[in-house]
Amino acid sequence: MTETKARRRAPGMSPEQRREMIVKVALPLVAERGAAVTTAEVAKAAAIGEATIFRVFADKEELLNACVLEALNPAHVLEEIGAVPLDQPLAARLTEAAEALRAHLDRMGSVIGALHASGVRRGRPDPYQRGPEPGKEAGRGAPAAGGGTEAKDGGHDRPVPLGRDASAARTVEAVADLFEPERDSLRLPPERLAAIFLGMLFSRPRFPVGTAPAGLDELVDVFLNGAVR
Repeated sequence: MTETKARRRAPGMSPEQRREMIVKVALPLVAERGAAVTTAEVAKAAAIGEATIFRVFADKEELLNACVLEALNPAHVLEEIGAVPLDQPLAARLTEAAEALRAHLDRMGSVIGALHASGVRRGRPDPYQRGPEPGKEAGRGAPAAGGGTEAKDGGHDRPVPLGRDASAARTVEAVADLFEPERDSLRLPPERLAAIFLGMLFSRPRFPVGTAPAGLDELVDVFLNGAVR
């Protein structure tokens, strides 16, 4: 596809919008093939000319860096948790949040694991350390735009993910909001319950051979109702 045709398919698309589109298309390819994916394959999947990629990214390495940062970025999952309806039962709220968090972790693991398996990114600086913690914006479940502050990368502005502590704190706050409608009937403060729930969700215990892992519905049920009748 020529550059002219590519532009016609996305009229008025800004460089940042084009960058986001390319990263979105590249992420599943990187998760599947790691660094073996080519810019030609990304361009084909995005229905753009390969030259368009190099107008946005200095090289393939910068594109891979952007994919890692996007995989680590908690903004999307925080938005999903913030959009969980509070008028449904608490169990349904927690299950929906747990599904969003597991999907985020799976995507993060797939992207980073595929890159490591293809022999890259070993010994590199932690992307979480790139950039200061941004200020929290007002509103339930509202992350800072792009998940962090802006930094220069190859001549382009790009979002920097939250630091580990800030990301964890923001996640606890988002899940704590799901407990708020039941605050008067809770045994512990929403923030404490959110931290305990996330600890259960993020731990991956090894189950004996032949034993099915706990499903999210089962985990939520035991968390809310306990193991004793």
